[in-house]
Amino acid sequence: MDLGYLGKTRPCLVISVPTEGLDRVLCTIVPHTTTVRGSRFEIQVAKKFLKSGAFSVQGLATVTQQQVLRKLGELNAAEMKLVEEGVKQWLGLD
Repeated sequence: MDLGYLGKTRPCLVISVPTEGLDRVLCTIVPHTTTVRGSRFEIQVAKKFLKSGAFSVQGLATVTQQQVLRKLGELNAAEMKLVEEGVKQWLGLD
């Protein structure tokens, strides 16, 4: 996804549900970064389709579905749970 950072695209995790008929054509994403700082809001998940790094839940963004370029892969349920817990912590939903 092109998030406007230095003219490059970066992997992102889509965390919203699919849209339906009258919904706005948007999705919420968590960007992946290779510049890991050790923050509690960086969720490290090792996948073959990702460079070493982490999902930064502090970078949550809502974008149009057209901005999502292509699917690289999927996280399993345990990996998604880690990201979900990080999002909850960042948003104070615990």
